[in-house]
Amino acid sequence: MADTVERYDLVVVGTGSGNSVLTPDFDGWRVALVERDVFGGTCLNRGCIPSKMFVYAADVAHQAGRTGHLGVDSSLDGVRWPEIVRRVFGRIDPIAQGGEDYRHSLDNVNVVKGDARFCGHKLLEVGGRSITGDHIVLAAGARPFIPPIPGLAEVPFHTSDSIMRLESLPDRLVILGGGYIAAELGHVFDALGTEVTIVNRSERLLRAADEDVSATFTDIVSARMSCVLGSPVREVARRGSQIVVRTETRDVVGDALLVATGRVPNGAQLGVEQSGVALDAGGYVVVDRHLRTGVDGVWALGDICNPAQLKHTANEDTRVVAHNIAHPDDLRSPDHSGTPYAVFASPQVGAVGLTEQELRSGGRRYLRAVRHYSDTAYGWAMEDTTSFAKVLADPDTRLLLGAHIIGPQAPTLVQQLVQGMQFGLTVDEMARGQIYIHPALTEVVEQALLEL
Repeated sequence: MADTVERYDLVVVGTGSGNSVLTPDFDGWRVALVERDVFGGTCLNRGCIPSKMFVYAADVAHQAGRTGHLGVDSSLDGVRWPEIVRRVFGRIDPIAQGGEDYRHSLDNVNVVKGDARFCGHKLLEVGGRSITGDHIVLAAGARPFIPPIPGLAEVPFHTSDSIMRLESLPDRLVILGGGYIAAELGHVFDALGTEVTIVNRSERLLRAADEDVSATFTDIVSARMSCVLGSPVREVARRGSQIVVRTETRDVVGDALLVATGRVPNGAQLGVEQSGVALDAGGYVVVDRHLRTGVDGVWALGDICNPAQLKHTANEDTRVVAHNIAHPDDLRSPDHSGTPYAVFASPQVGAVGLTEQELRSGGRRYLRAVRHYSDTAYGWAMEDTTSFAKVLADPDTRLLLGAHIIGPQAPTLVQQLVQGMQFGLTVDEMARGQIYIHPALTEVVEQALLEL
């Protein structure tokens, strides 16, 4: 540890959402921004943004050759993977570098590169430098979880951090996991020409989703690509240039392996407990409703303290933390009550609120309505036979408890229901208090609400 301690008004650990803490309120503060990796965090560099750029290309490729039922003949003539990679990261990498260059240019901000770790009360060591601050914001996010599978450490594998920068498409890709990362990247590689096998210990994909959504998603994906479900992995091994994943039911062979088994928060890596900051059983930093830790002046936001691990919740946290530090007499709390999420696979999923299984297990009374895309005029145009919207409501208050949509444009369609929930509208007000465009796909939402 260095003999001299660098003192700041504000230290921010992590430059994803943490970078946005620096509102104009802090222009006169002495600030340290600590980052061990590429500037801009997971969402910009290896998460939300690049993955959706790949997904869009995959959507277009997947549609080709699947239009005959509409009387349109189409085919996929080829995929130029290196060009797709260059298009994505040729746009993203300069943004990350530009963000770092901008922070370097500010007289009151010091960008500190390296791994940060607490070595005492509000005292951080970063690359041999000792840093402290009146306020410290923990915004170091989360990282891919690597399960303790025998042999995994001895084989080359990818996570979502690296898979999108492959130099060439693998002929065969094995994916471990069945959550949204596995679903989205499985769609990408399958659509672009790779033979994909998904191996998941659960019998369903997207297990945390509403049960009907999860079941439908599993059926559709299982018909499209190979899925080994309900079969835990026993061992991973190399066979020449190939990777063999041995499950309880059969062996799966691939040229590349993607581990997509979830993400874990980085609080323990920072050694936050050395400063008196508590971690819960899941490793998340413990915060109060104002996002304060148990140590005065130490705050946390985003994936390091919120199991939802969503960029939009991290953005909400960031606004709250920035305000609370600058305005200690007017503390605010983030509102996560109506947090939606989406899965940009094929099919897409958009959801908000409680699932039907959560309502049932909690013994809560509810009303349920399901309407299929095929019940609407635009669904007829699409010849859609699998997509639907499910809405769940309280029978007494008539308030929406949950909404779950699977199919094209699902993340967009659910947004109107998110808004209705947040503003306390009843399902009757949502259904009849506005005019729905005919014959837009939004009519599937209208019909589901009217059924309640």
